[in-house]
Amino acid sequence: MRRICRRTPNGKGWDGNKPLSFQNQIRQAIDAALEQSPSTFEDFLKILEASGVEVTRRGKSVNFRVSGQKKPTRCNTLKGDYTEQAIRERIAGTYIPSVQPKRSHSSVRMLIDIDAAMRSGKGAGYERWAKVFNVKQLAKAVAYLKEHGDMSYEDLQAKAQVTTSRFNELSTQIKDMESRLSQNGELQKQIVNYSKTRSVYIEYRKAGYSKKFRAEHEADILIHQAAKKYFDSLGVEKLPTIKALREEYAQVLEAKRKAYAEYKQVREEMRELQNVKANIDYLLGPSADRAQEKEHS
Repeated sequence: MRRICRRTPNGKGWDGNKPLSFQNQIRQAIDAALEQSPSTFEDFLKILEASGVEVTRRGKSVNFRVSGQKKPTRCNTLKGDYTEQAIRERIAGTYIPSVQPKRSHSSVRMLIDIDAAMRSGKGAGYERWAKVFNVKQLAKAVAYLKEHGDMSYEDLQAKAQVTTSRFNELSTQIKDMESRLSQNGELQKQIVNYSKTRSVYIEYRKAGYSKKFRAEHEADILIHQAAKKYFDSLGVEKLPTIKALREEYAQVLEAKRKAYAEYKQVREEMRELQNVKANIDYLLGPSADRAQEKEHS
Protein backbone atom coordinates (compact mmCIF):
# COMPACT_ATOMS: atom_id res chain seq x y z
CA MET A 1 0.00 0.00 0.00
CA ARG A 2 1.25 3.48 -0.84
CA ARG A 3 2.76 5.35 2.06
CA ILE A 4 0.93 8.59 2.80
CA CYS A 5 2.20 11.47 4.89
CA ARG A 6 0.00 11.60 7.99
CA ARG A 7 -1.56 14.83 9.11
CA THR A 8 -0.70 16.35 12.47
CA PRO A 9 -3.31 18.08 14.67
CA ASN A 10 -2.38 21.46 13.20
CA GLY A 11 -3.19 20.23 9.68
CA LYS A 12 0.43 19.98 8.57
CA GLY A 13 2.57 17.05 7.55
CA TRP A 14 4.89 15.27 9.95
CA ASP A 15 7.67 17.64 9.00
CA GLY A 16 5.59 20.46 10.54
CA ASN A 17 5.92 22.66 7.46
CA LYS A 18 3.91 21.54 4.45
CA PRO A 19 0.20 20.86 5.06
CA LEU A 20 -1.50 17.93 3.36
CA SER A 21 -3.35 18.74 0.16
CA PHE A 22 -7.07 17.98 0.04
CA GLN A 23 -6.36 15.05 -2.28
CA ASN A 24 -3.82 13.58 0.12
CA GLN A 25 -6.28 14.03 2.99
CA ILE A 26 -8.80 12.03 0.95
CA ARG A 27 -6.21 9.36 0.17
CA GLN A 28 -5.40 9.12 3.87
CA ALA A 29 -9.09 8.73 4.70
CA ILE A 30 -9.46 6.05 2.01
CA ASP A 31 -6.56 4.06 3.48
CA ALA A 32 -8.07 4.35 6.96
CA ALA A 33 -11.47 3.18 5.71
CA LEU A 34 -9.97 0.20 3.88
CA GLU A 35 -8.10 -0.81 7.03
CA GLN A 36 -11.54 -1.58 8.51
CA SER A 37 -11.97 -4.33 5.87
CA PRO A 38 -15.29 -3.33 4.26
CA SER A 39 -16.88 -6.22 2.36
CA THR A 40 -18.32 -4.07 -0.45
CA PHE A 41 -17.69 -0.72 -2.10
CA GLU A 42 -20.93 0.62 -0.59
CA ASP A 43 -19.78 -0.39 2.89
CA PHE A 44 -16.50 1.41 2.20
CA LEU A 45 -18.38 4.61 1.27
CA LYS A 46 -20.39 4.43 4.50
CA ILE A 47 -17.20 4.12 6.56
CA LEU A 48 -15.69 7.04 4.66
CA GLU A 49 -18.76 9.22 5.35
CA ALA A 50 -18.68 8.27 9.02
CA SER A 51 -15.08 9.51 9.16
CA GLY A 52 -16.19 12.98 8.00
CA VAL A 53 -15.63 12.74 4.25
CA GLU A 54 -18.58 13.96 2.15
CA VAL A 55 -19.49 11.43 -0.53
CA THR A 56 -21.58 12.43 -3.55
CA ARG A 57 -22.39 10.85 -6.91
CA ARG A 58 -22.67 12.59 -10.25
CA GLY A 59 -23.61 10.21 -13.01
CA LYS A 60 -21.16 7.31 -12.78
CA SER A 61 -18.61 9.37 -10.88
CA VAL A 62 -18.03 9.17 -7.13
CA ASN A 63 -16.86 12.43 -5.56
CA PHE A 64 -15.21 13.13 -2.21
CA ARG A 65 -14.84 16.35 -0.21
CA VAL A 66 -13.09 16.95 3.08
CA SER A 67 -13.51 19.77 5.55
CA GLY A 68 -12.43 23.16 4.11
CA GLN A 69 -12.52 21.94 0.51
CA LYS A 70 -14.71 24.01 -1.82
CA LYS A 71 -15.01 21.72 -4.83
CA PRO A 72 -15.26 17.93 -4.46
CA THR A 73 -12.60 15.66 -5.91
CA ARG A 74 -13.59 12.98 -8.39
CA CYS A 75 -12.41 9.60 -7.15
CA ASN A 76 -10.76 8.65 -10.44
CA THR A 77 -8.63 11.81 -10.47
CA LEU A 78 -6.82 10.48 -7.38
CA LYS A 79 -5.15 7.94 -9.69
CA GLY A 80 -2.98 4.97 -8.75
CA ASP A 81 -4.21 3.03 -5.76
CA TYR A 82 -7.17 5.39 -5.25
CA THR A 83 -9.32 5.21 -8.38
CA GLU A 84 -12.75 3.63 -7.96
CA GLN A 85 -11.62 0.49 -9.79
CA ALA A 86 -8.46 0.26 -7.68
CA ILE A 87 -10.47 0.63 -4.46
CA ARG A 88 -12.95 -2.04 -5.56
CA GLU A 89 -10.06 -4.37 -6.33
CA ARG A 90 -8.39 -3.58 -3.01
CA ILE A 91 -11.63 -4.53 -1.26
CA ALA A 92 -11.84 -7.76 -3.29
CA GLY A 93 -8.16 -8.51 -2.65
CA THR A 94 -7.29 -8.62 -6.36
CA TYR A 95 -5.45 -5.33 -6.73
CA ILE A 96 -1.82 -5.13 -7.85
CA PRO A 97 -0.26 -2.33 -5.73
CA SER A 98 1.44 0.46 -7.64
CA VAL A 99 4.43 0.31 -5.30
CA GLN A 100 5.97 -3.08 -4.53
CA PRO A 101 7.64 -3.84 -1.16
CA LYS A 102 11.38 -4.38 -1.09
CA ARG A 103 12.47 -7.90 -2.04
CA SER A 104 15.59 -9.64 -3.21
CA HIS A 105 17.03 -8.26 -6.45
CA SER A 106 15.72 -11.09 -8.62
CA SER A 107 12.18 -11.03 -7.24
CA VAL A 108 12.08 -7.23 -7.37
CA ARG A 109 13.15 -7.32 -11.01
CA MET A 110 10.41 -9.77 -11.85
CA LEU A 111 7.75 -7.78 -10.00
CA ILE A 112 8.90 -4.58 -11.68
CA ASP A 113 8.77 -6.25 -15.09
CA ILE A 114 5.25 -7.48 -14.40
CA ASP A 115 4.14 -4.07 -13.19
CA ALA A 116 5.66 -2.35 -16.23
CA ALA A 117 4.05 -4.77 -18.67
CA MET A 118 0.65 -4.39 -17.02
CA ARG A 119 0.79 -0.63 -17.00
CA SER A 120 2.08 -0.25 -20.53
CA GLY A 121 -0.48 -2.63 -22.02
CA LYS A 122 1.77 -2.88 -25.03
CA GLY A 123 3.91 -5.46 -26.72
CA ALA A 124 3.60 -9.06 -27.83
CA GLY A 125 4.09 -10.39 -24.29
CA TYR A 126 1.11 -8.48 -22.97
CA GLU A 127 -1.02 -9.44 -25.96
CA ARG A 128 -0.20 -13.14 -25.47
CA TRP A 129 -1.09 -12.90 -21.79
CA ALA A 130 -4.30 -10.92 -22.39
CA LYS A 131 -5.66 -13.63 -24.69
CA VAL A 132 -5.39 -16.30 -22.02
CA PHE A 133 -5.45 -14.74 -18.56
CA ASN A 134 -7.06 -11.88 -16.68
CA VAL A 135 -6.11 -9.27 -14.10
CA LYS A 136 -7.54 -11.24 -11.19
CA GLN A 137 -5.34 -14.23 -12.02
CA LEU A 138 -2.27 -12.04 -12.34
CA ALA A 139 -3.08 -10.40 -9.01
CA LYS A 140 -2.98 -13.85 -7.41
CA ALA A 141 0.36 -14.52 -9.08
CA VAL A 142 1.84 -11.26 -7.77
CA ALA A 143 0.41 -11.95 -4.30
CA TYR A 144 2.15 -15.34 -4.31
CA LEU A 145 5.48 -13.79 -5.33
CA LYS A 146 5.17 -11.14 -2.62
CA GLU A 147 4.32 -13.76 0.01
CA HIS A 148 7.42 -15.71 -0.99
CA GLY A 149 9.61 -12.63 -1.13
CA ASP A 150 12.93 -14.40 -1.66
CA MET A 151 11.64 -16.38 -4.64
CA SER A 152 13.31 -15.71 -7.97
CA TYR A 153 12.00 -16.99 -11.29
CA GLU A 154 14.50 -19.85 -11.05
CA ASP A 155 13.17 -20.71 -7.57
CA LEU A 156 9.61 -20.58 -8.84
CA GLN A 157 10.44 -22.84 -11.77
CA ALA A 158 12.27 -25.36 -9.56
CA LYS A 159 9.47 -25.46 -6.99
CA ALA A 160 6.88 -25.98 -9.73
CA GLN A 161 8.90 -28.89 -11.11
CA VAL A 162 9.34 -30.53 -7.69
CA THR A 163 5.64 -30.13 -6.88
CA THR A 164 4.58 -31.52 -10.26
CA SER A 165 6.94 -34.47 -9.83
CA ARG A 166 5.48 -35.24 -6.39
CA PHE A 167 1.95 -34.93 -7.77
CA ASN A 168 2.73 -37.43 -10.53
CA GLU A 169 4.35 -39.77 -8.02
CA LEU A 170 1.30 -39.68 -5.77
CA SER A 171 -1.00 -40.16 -8.76
CA THR A 172 0.87 -43.32 -9.70
CA GLN A 173 0.79 -44.60 -6.11
CA ILE A 174 -2.94 -43.98 -5.78
CA LYS A 175 -3.70 -45.70 -9.09
CA ASP A 176 -1.61 -48.69 -7.99
CA MET A 177 -3.46 -48.87 -4.67
CA GLU A 178 -6.82 -48.59 -6.41
CA SER A 179 -5.81 -51.48 -8.65
CA ARG A 180 -4.78 -53.55 -5.62
CA LEU A 181 -8.09 -52.79 -3.90
CA SER A 182 -10.00 -53.79 -7.01
CA GLN A 183 -8.07 -57.06 -7.35
CA ASN A 184 -8.45 -57.79 -3.64
CA GLY A 185 -12.21 -57.18 -3.78
CA GLU A 186 -12.60 -59.36 -6.87
CA LEU A 187 -10.55 -62.16 -5.30
CA GLN A 188 -12.72 -62.06 -2.17
CA LYS A 189 -15.83 -62.26 -4.33
CA GLN A 190 -14.54 -65.23 -6.33
CA ILE A 191 -13.43 -67.11 -3.19
CA VAL A 192 -16.90 -66.67 -1.69
CA ASN A 193 -18.53 -67.82 -4.93
CA TYR A 194 -16.19 -70.81 -5.14
CA SER A 195 -16.94 -71.82 -1.55
CA LYS A 196 -20.72 -71.47 -1.95
CA THR A 197 -20.87 -73.59 -5.11
CA ARG A 198 -18.17 -76.15 -4.25
CA SER A 199 -20.55 -78.80 -2.90
CA VAL A 200 -22.75 -78.55 -6.02
CA TYR A 201 -19.76 -78.93 -8.31
CA ILE A 202 -18.54 -81.99 -6.36
CA GLU A 203 -21.96 -83.57 -6.85
CA TYR A 204 -21.79 -82.68 -10.53
CA ARG A 205 -18.48 -84.54 -10.87
CA LYS A 206 -19.85 -87.54 -8.96
CA ALA A 207 -22.78 -87.59 -11.38
CA GLY A 208 -20.28 -88.01 -14.20
CA TYR A 209 -20.92 -84.50 -15.45
CA SER A 210 -24.50 -85.48 -16.17
CA LYS A 211 -26.34 -83.20 -18.61
CA LYS A 212 -29.49 -83.54 -16.53
CA PHE A 213 -27.67 -82.52 -13.32
CA ARG A 214 -26.03 -79.62 -15.10
CA ALA A 215 -29.36 -78.41 -16.45
CA GLU A 216 -30.78 -78.45 -12.91
CA HIS A 217 -27.77 -76.65 -11.34
CA GLU A 218 -26.33 -74.72 -14.26
CA ALA A 219 -26.13 -71.33 -12.53
CA ASP A 220 -24.04 -72.67 -9.62
CA ILE A 221 -21.85 -74.74 -11.93
CA LEU A 222 -21.08 -71.72 -14.16
CA ILE A 223 -20.27 -69.56 -11.12
CA HIS A 224 -17.93 -72.26 -9.77
CA GLN A 225 -16.16 -72.68 -13.09
CA ALA A 226 -15.77 -68.91 -13.49
CA ALA A 227 -14.15 -68.71 -10.05
CA LYS A 228 -11.76 -71.57 -10.87
CA LYS A 229 -10.84 -69.89 -14.18
CA TYR A 230 -10.16 -66.62 -12.33
CA PHE A 231 -7.81 -68.34 -9.86
CA ASP A 232 -5.95 -70.01 -12.73
CA SER A 233 -5.51 -66.63 -14.47
CA LEU A 234 -3.80 -65.31 -11.33
CA GLY A 235 -1.61 -68.38 -10.97
CA VAL A 236 -2.85 -68.82 -7.40
CA GLU A 237 -1.77 -72.16 -5.95
CA LYS A 238 -3.11 -71.66 -2.44
CA LEU A 239 -6.07 -69.36 -1.84
CA PRO A 240 -5.67 -66.77 0.93
CA THR A 241 -8.31 -66.59 3.64
CA ILE A 242 -11.06 -63.98 3.49
CA LYS A 243 -9.82 -62.65 6.84
CA ALA A 244 -6.32 -62.08 5.47
CA LEU A 245 -7.69 -60.40 2.36
CA ARG A 246 -9.92 -58.09 4.43
CA GLU A 247 -6.98 -57.08 6.62
CA GLU A 248 -4.87 -56.35 3.54
CA TYR A 249 -7.76 -54.38 2.00
CA ALA A 250 -8.08 -52.24 5.14
CA GLN A 251 -4.33 -51.50 5.18
CA VAL A 252 -4.24 -50.49 1.52
CA LEU A 253 -7.39 -48.41 1.92
CA GLU A 254 -5.85 -46.49 4.85
CA ALA A 255 -2.64 -45.93 2.88
CA LYS A 256 -4.70 -44.64 -0.04
CA ARG A 257 -6.63 -42.30 2.27
CA LYS A 258 -3.39 -40.74 3.54
CA ALA A 259 -1.89 -40.53 0.07
CA TYR A 260 -5.04 -38.91 -1.28
CA ALA A 261 -5.00 -36.26 1.45
CA GLU A 262 -1.46 -35.31 0.42
CA TYR A 263 -2.44 -35.63 -3.24
CA LYS A 264 -5.17 -32.98 -2.89
CA GLN A 265 -2.82 -30.62 -1.05
CA VAL A 266 -0.03 -31.07 -3.60
CA ARG A 267 -2.50 -30.73 -6.48
CA GLU A 268 -3.66 -27.34 -5.21
CA GLU A 269 -0.08 -26.18 -4.69
CA MET A 270 0.90 -27.43 -8.15
CA ARG A 271 -2.03 -25.65 -9.79
CA GLU A 272 -1.19 -22.43 -7.97
CA LEU A 273 2.47 -22.62 -9.00
CA GLN A 274 1.60 -23.48 -12.59
CA ASN A 275 -0.86 -20.57 -12.77
CA VAL A 276 1.69 -18.17 -11.31
CA LYS A 277 4.39 -19.35 -13.71
CA ALA A 278 2.03 -19.38 -16.70
CA ASN A 279 0.93 -15.79 -16.02
CA ILE A 280 4.53 -14.63 -15.76
CA ASP A 281 5.62 -16.57 -18.85
CA TYR A 282 2.75 -15.26 -20.97
CA LEU A 283 3.06 -11.69 -19.75
CA LEU A 284 6.84 -11.33 -19.78
CA GLY A 285 7.59 -13.81 -22.54
CA PRO A 286 11.05 -15.43 -22.95
CA SER A 287 12.68 -12.68 -20.88
CA ALA A 288 11.42 -14.43 -17.75
CA ASP A 289 13.97 -17.19 -18.41
CA ARG A 290 16.97 -14.92 -18.09
CA ALA A 291 19.38 -15.55 -15.28
CA GLN A 292 18.14 -12.78 -13.05
CA GLU A 293 20.27 -13.88 -10.12
CA LYS A 294 23.46 -13.26 -12.12
CA GLU A 295 22.29 -9.93 -13.51
CA HIS A 296 21.33 -8.44 -10.16
CA SER A 297 23.58 -10.20 -7.67
